[in-house]
Amino acid sequence: MFNYYMALAVLSLKRNVVLTVLMIAAVGVGIGASMTMLTVFRAMAKDPIPNKSYELFAVQIDNWGPRKSFSSNGDNLSEQVSYTDAMALMSIRAAKRQSAMYATGAALTPEDPERRPFRVHARATYADFFPMFSVRFRFGASWTAAEEAERSEVVVIARELNDKVFAGANSVGKTLNLDGHPFRVVGVMEHWEPIPKFYDLNDMYGKSEEMFVPFGRAIENQMPSWGNTNCHDDIGAPGWDGHLRSECVWLQFWAELPTAADAEHYRSVLNNYAADQQRSGRFHWPPNTRVRDVREWLTYQHVVSNEARILVLVSFSFLLVCLLNAMGLMLAKTMGRAGDIGIRRALGANRRAIFSQCLIEAGVVGLAGGCLGLALTALGLVGLRSLLSESVSRLTHLSISEVAIALILSIVATTLAGLYPTWRAAQVQPVWQLKAQ
Repeated sequence: MFNYYMALAVLSLKRNVVLTVLMIAAVGVGIGASMTMLTVFRAMAKDPIPNKSYELFAVQIDNWGPRKSFSSNGDNLSEQVSYTDAMALMSIRAAKRQSAMYATGAALTPEDPERRPFRVHARATYADFFPMFSVRFRFGASWTAAEEAERSEVVVIARELNDKVFAGANSVGKTLNLDGHPFRVVGVMEHWEPIPKFYDLNDMYGKSEEMFVPFGRAIENQMPSWGNTNCHDDIGAPGWDGHLRSECVWLQFWAELPTAADAEHYRSVLNNYAADQQRSGRFHWPPNTRVRDVREWLTYQHVVSNEARILVLVSFSFLLVCLLNAMGLMLAKTMGRAGDIGIRRALGANRRAIFSQCLIEAGVVGLAGGCLGLALTALGLVGLRSLLSESVSRLTHLSISEVAIALILSIVATTLAGLYPTWRAAQVQPVWQLKAQ
């Protein structure tokens, strides 16, 4: 019977092409507008590391005090930490894994003299970074604890940089000239690009770094921060050593705490450390620290803005208006077919059969509208890519899940919108229609 009703629905839609096109257009425009915003919103709000998002914690310490805080969240906490605090926490080692880190870079000089040097974005970090953030390797592995302690000139590079410099071959053991220093490649990562870049939200939707160097080696080489550095009035002595000893906040610090007990223990350690700094005279305020898991961190940092939520709400309100228009068109089409429906009822079709036929017809309109909506969504995302920056444009890509959501939403919404016209069609009295004929 489904095939029969489907054939009747297609024939019915062909009889009045203008109304059919208007219904499909109304549904398609609504789906296109709502799915464009929903696609961007889902990319902004998705969990960047779902397998470990409740085990990884961003660490915050108030080293400025309430009078000098610039926090917009009202808690006097900076999103980053100072070098002094980061080194102290690394020496305490109260977490399963932990890493201080910062964004930096260097000029890479290729071995081929005909190729010009180019700038490479890097991250200075510890070896714990890779297992902590579930980074997979194509060749080799991260540097060892011994290499980290010796501050060896070693480097892990991204697959994209390996393709660019070594044509995708196994480059483990080869050397890269970075700012005149020879760095030995010990590992090549698989493609790794979390969105958003939760471990450093200064570049929220930017690409992940092209290479990773040991933190200690980066400090010794005085590799400057390419990220966000905040200092209050008292910046201390000039130069690199003065920068390290200052209260400037420019490092990110993450800890892996697998269980709730681990997290609670780490909070105690962090508070005890801040209390020690208060007793030593460095801090003149009560301990003010916080650890937040990935989901809490994204919320705290307002990764999904209120404006984005409002735009999604507005777009779905527009979809509702489009569906109401489509429902009106369906009702007009149904009332125009009252005579045909009455004859079918007189020939023995019951209300359930009429209801099923009209509901399937609404579903066909929804399917066609969904396909049109997907085309409009793709067009809308292309338009957004041309307007937004390169980093933000990474959010404007349809995935298979978005395609499925669009089609299901279109069919379900249109079917629901068609319930009233369908109910009205099922109420047609054959006697009155036959008399009218």
